Amino acid sequence: MEQDANQAVPARLKPLWKLPGFIPFILVAFINALVDLGHKIVIQNTLFKSYDGPEQIWLTALVNALILMPFILFFSPAGYLSDRFPKARVMQLMAAVAIVLALMITLSYYRGWFVTAFVLTFVLAIQSAIYSPAKYGYIREIAGDDRLSAGNGWLQAVTIVAILSGIVFFSLLFETLLAGIEVVNRPPEEILPLIAPLGWLLVFCTTVSFLLTLRLSRQFMHFTPSAFDWKAYISGDLLRRNLQRIIGSRVILATVVGLSLFWSISQVMVAVYPAYVKEHIGELNTFIIQGSMAMSGIGIMLGSIVVARLSAKGIRQRLVPIGAVLISLGLVLLPLFSHLLPSALMFFIIGFGGALVIVPLNALMQLHAPRDQLGTVLAGSNFLQNIAMLFFLMLTVISAWLQMPSLILLVLLATLAVLGTLAAFWKIPL
Repeated sequence: MEQDANQAVPARLKPLWKLPGFIPFILVAFINALVDLGHKIVIQNTLFKSYDGPEQIWLTALVNALILMPFILFFSPAGYLSDRFPKARVMQLMAAVAIVLALMITLSYYRGWFVTAFVLTFVLAIQSAIYSPAKYGYIREIAGDDRLSAGNGWLQAVTIVAILSGIVFFSLLFETLLAGIEVVNRPPEEILPLIAPLGWLLVFCTTVSFLLTLRLSRQFMHFTPSAFDWKAYISGDLLRRNLQRIIGSRVILATVVGLSLFWSISQVMVAVYPAYVKEHIGELNTFIIQGSMAMSGIGIMLGSIVVARLSAKGIRQRLVPIGAVLISLGLVLLPLFSHLLPSALMFFIIGFGGALVIVPLNALMQLHAPRDQLGTVLAGSNFLQNIAMLFFLMLTVISAWLQMPSLILLVLLATLAVLGTLAAFWKIPL
């Protein structure tokens, strides 16, 4: 009788983790973010050891640009695949592709093929670009509209845990493998073979992720039975039509603008802050530097959990301007400190405020997107967000070429955050 009663409980009344496919899905999201971040950290830390000043800034910005470009170039196909096929199938295929890419990355590490490893950053990002709309669309299918914000909160928290894990473990292992070896200013081709065993960790993670995708629930079969219009894609007409689905909705467009601003600021901060620390604080250990920046991830994780609990009965839009204030506060105070400990606290504040912004905005966007066009809307959001981030990174590269001090760039980020806060209060007054 008790078993029958449990089976009779409606899905909307069950805890999220008891819903079919939720736990495997969360673990897949965790591993996918871990792998993406792990390879990126290896490349960035290698650049940090090999280069200084403006050259380090623009090369780091280029790495981030390679990660963003696929979300722009493959926007329409990614949205189509997510809407056309069951989202669990799309994630399974991309998990299998990730195994192959991890093996190729590992080979490039051992052979010292830095350019190849650099290019594979772009290829791995293509896999993520196709995977992303399916991931965010799947969370709506699991959680439903009434718990969409809570589902996004847990997804964001788990993703940030993965990013933190990637930053901490890959940086720690990177420094451990180089312990006692003088590598500063050595060519990256000489550094990669020294840290090559890290590649096998990527292979292991991608294999586990693929096995977990086989356990995703198959009961969600919302998809659009239509063929991909290659002619419209090549001519740009498909891009125009798909973007109109975002621009035509004031709510969706506003969420995309807010998300784009936050992630653009984050991208520039990641590219600039290590060079700022090297120049003004004198710290050279990548584990310590990445660890202080990782506090933003802890902030996002805890903030996402707070938002998830506050949003059990609906989306809390008024958290957005509060989060914007915290982001501005952290960015304004960040350049005032000459030690990494208080800087780490500022990163935590920025991350916590970021969670109060991005979780409700993601939920609002998913809620207002038509179900049969959800994948396209999410891919379109990725497209516009990555256009914004790429634009900001290009400005960063230009600033580095012009020898603009890293401190000035941090001050400009703080100014932009303050302007974004004023806009948030205008759109969503408390």
